[in-house]
Amino acid sequence: MSSGARWTAAVLVVLVALGFAFWQELGDDADTSTSPTGSPVARDHRDADTPEALARPRASADLAPCPPAGPGAGPEVLRGISVECAADGSTVDVARAVDDRIVVLNLWAYWCGPCADELPAMAEYQRRMGSEVTVLTVHQDENETAALLRLAELGVHLPTLQDGRRLIAAALKVPNVMPATVVLRSDGSVAQILPRSFATADEIAEAVNPRMGVPG
Repeated sequence: MSSGARWTAAVLVVLVALGFAFWQELGDDADTSTSPTGSPVARDHRDADTPEALARPRASADLAPCPPAGPGAGPEVLRGISVECAADGSTVDVARAVDDRIVVLNLWAYWCGPCADELPAMAEYQRRMGSEVTVLTVHQDENETAALLRLAELGVHLPTLQDGRRLIAAALKVPNVMPATVVLRSDGSVAQILPRSFATADEIAEAVNPRMGVPG
């Protein structure tokens, strides 16, 4: 082999090694799981979102506790779904958490711009409605740390469910858009599904309250 050929082969070996190292680094940073077939597996939160790692973001977000279980079994379509309460990491039985109360479910993700615009309006709507209505947000991405940091940034302290697998949206047949709002009557039935964003608390009250029979 000539010296030129040997030099070319050496360069190729180095390039391949660098490419493999870069690929490994990307794999480590991605923090994702795959199934035996190689397809991504949906998870409620990332491996990096350990209780220890979430402690400081949780303290910054200072979220309201998730609703306690109601007296009944809750809506049938939500039975068997358990997710994490973002406030403290406890497990929430979703059907029982929404049982016997009027609930406004707000589905969002930390990377969604319209969601960030809407969340403060949801918080103001909750403040106005008081105990008549429970606004419960549902974070639909596995990056729980980012969700907590976004809520802290916005100053929104609404109770939040961490649902990276989007089980709640699937059970309620919510269109695959964000933000989206689902209104549940106190008997657990779906009053309406609103795959749209709201800019103000007034807009939310105008769209939601007439279907629930509560004053605006």
